[in-house]
Amino acid sequence: MQLIERDGLEALISTLTAQGYEVIGPTVRGGAIVYDTITAIDDLPEGWTDEQDGGRYRLKRRDDLALFGYVVGPQSWKQYLFPPRQQVFRARRDGQGLQIEPAAVDAPKRAFLGVRSCELHAMAIQDRVFGAGPFADTGYVQRRAEVLTIAVNCAEAGGTCFCVSMDTGPRATSGFDLALTEVLAADRHYFTVEVASEAGRAALDRVPHRDADPAEQRAAAAAAERAAQHMGRKLETDGLRDLLMGNLEHQRWDEVAERCLSCANCTMVCPTCFCSTVSDTADLTGQEAGRERVWDSCFNQAFSYIAGGSVRSSPVSRYRQWMTHKLATWHDQFDSSGCVGCGRCITWCPVGIDITEEARAIRAADQRRETGQ
Repeated sequence: MQLIERDGLEALISTLTAQGYEVIGPTVRGGAIVYDTITAIDDLPEGWTDEQDGGRYRLKRRDDLALFGYVVGPQSWKQYLFPPRQQVFRARRDGQGLQIEPAAVDAPKRAFLGVRSCELHAMAIQDRVFGAGPFADTGYVQRRAEVLTIAVNCAEAGGTCFCVSMDTGPRATSGFDLALTEVLAADRHYFTVEVASEAGRAALDRVPHRDADPAEQRAAAAAAERAAQHMGRKLETDGLRDLLMGNLEHQRWDEVAERCLSCANCTMVCPTCFCSTVSDTADLTGQEAGRERVWDSCFNQAFSYIAGGSVRSSPVSRYRQWMTHKLATWHDQFDSSGCVGCGRCITWCPVGIDITEEARAIRAADQRRETGQ
């Protein structure tokens, strides 16, 4: 394990920028911590943290100068790999007929700084969705290949975090080039660094670093352990798939649907949701047209529209579809859960619907039925 001082992180950002990377990292804007272009440490959310609960997100000042002392904000990294809006093709008429011009793939060289363990797992899930099999999304694959990933291990958990339940954190174990752990001591501010790739090694070699001594390694390990012990939420996953699929007519679906606004916030902030639709436009002359792929949501009634109407016309059916896909049938499709325990869907639901509470309520009712209570 290596170590860089606070100044070493500044040097790493500068080095990556000089190498042609667009460094994307956390910054404060609009009352939230979002991802944007980073050129220096001053752009990072120094001294800020976030308080999160069902339907609630607030920034507040910390009593130290931590650079990564928050959890996750409303955005996920998928916006850079699976953009919310993508041109598919342009079409135009000329003397030879209709000419189709496929859109060029925009795949800039980027360094993601501050990726949490749950987000690494989300990226791995989307890799299977978009990058595997005979019908891989070429744009996604090209963008993914240009990314250098610098993870940051969580030193504290948020009010809606449950990554321990999903075995996706808080410490990064795979999917990164470099993984940092921020340590603030009485008179020092440093980062331990794990190197997991040649690209990561090449980047680290360009900045001042040294081996971390045993005490520094223990301090870093203790930070992740603290986060693991203070999860804001918990989800019991044993038998969860069969539990949900065996309770498709449970009254809890109706109860949650009475609160659900079908606003699609949960799917927009989710780092693994991948639904999309296409939008076609034409100019007034009829000479040019275009098609875009845009994010969509299973909470939108039109998303499930087929000839004759929508197959999920009620909030009950739409919420049940989302939750059972995320926690149950995703296993059938992709051999994993579709949830990484980041808690965003709980935080950013306007009415505070909690996926862990809904699963717990169904489990409790199922257990009472089995025991005849």
